Amino acid sequence: MKKGIKILAYFVTSLVILILLAVAYISFALPNVGDPPADFKVEITDEKVAYGKYLANHVMVCVDCHSVRDFSLFSGPIVPGTESSGGEVFDQKMGFPGTFISANITPAGIGDWTDGELLRLISTGVRKDGSAIFPIMPYKNYGQLDVKDLEAIIAYLRTLDPINTNHPKSKADFPFSLILKTMPEKANFTEKPDPSDQIAYGGYLVNAAACADCHTKFENGSFVGEKLAGGREMEMPGGILVTPNLTPHESGLKNWTEDMFVQRFKMYSDDNNYVPEKLAPDDFQTIMPWVMYSGMEESDLRAIYRYLQSLDPVENYVERFKPKS
Repeated sequence: MKKGIKILAYFVTSLVILILLAVAYISFALPNVGDPPADFKVEITDEKVAYGKYLANHVMVCVDCHSVRDFSLFSGPIVPGTESSGGEVFDQKMGFPGTFISANITPAGIGDWTDGELLRLISTGVRKDGSAIFPIMPYKNYGQLDVKDLEAIIAYLRTLDPINTNHPKSKADFPFSLILKTMPEKANFTEKPDPSDQIAYGGYLVNAAACADCHTKFENGSFVGEKLAGGREMEMPGGILVTPNLTPHESGLKNWTEDMFVQRFKMYSDDNNYVPEKLAPDDFQTIMPWVMYSGMEESDLRAIYRYLQSLDPVENYVERFKPKS
């Protein structure tokens, strides 16, 4: 009996030591994405800034998250004056494991960051101090892009008017605060496909826009559904939004023509004099930043459509919105 107790005590002690060692390793050795930030300077040209502006506002929509959105209006347009200055909150009420506040990416917020530090952050999720950011910013997607696209965004950010802010720091709940340190990984940059290869180029844009992050079923911190088949639930002011299926199935985009797809985006553009409408508490609401995506080049939208139509069809009928009342 005493021998059994001793064996159990040794086992428990060994287990505790292993757990402490694992926690210590995670706490002090991670994240580890390989090399330190590259020592380089992005050349700022008019062409590069213009393309970076296009990507940041209409494809990767960095400005969407790094601003404050008004969800009393349809599609949550940006509150004027907050563009790129951060302050949007993603917290437990939205199903996140902590309280995460988007950063100020104007020169007032990133002026003391080197271009190499910004590139590492965008493509690996590691800040200049070595800490990890929450992957609501899809840095794993960005780490698979053409590095020239990321350099264009950095060039654009350098030209913004500085906006001084004093946002609270993001804080992850325990134990996710430890898990968060294990998530960053080394970037694996690729060369952007030629736009003439519409399917490959459209797939590149879908990855850049991180469409799958919203349009894939997500439960308990993990993606559990077929990629781009929809079904992710998001709590909105008036109810639960369920993202639609983007695969070419009857329950998705099978019956959508290319022109219908493009027009769905362009209907929210300035050219169509769109003005976001005020919503009642239980009206349908979406997190999709339609106004920002409406500025995407028509040729890019057509490439995205052709890529989506090339996917295997997945059956997934969803109830788009479940009102609270």
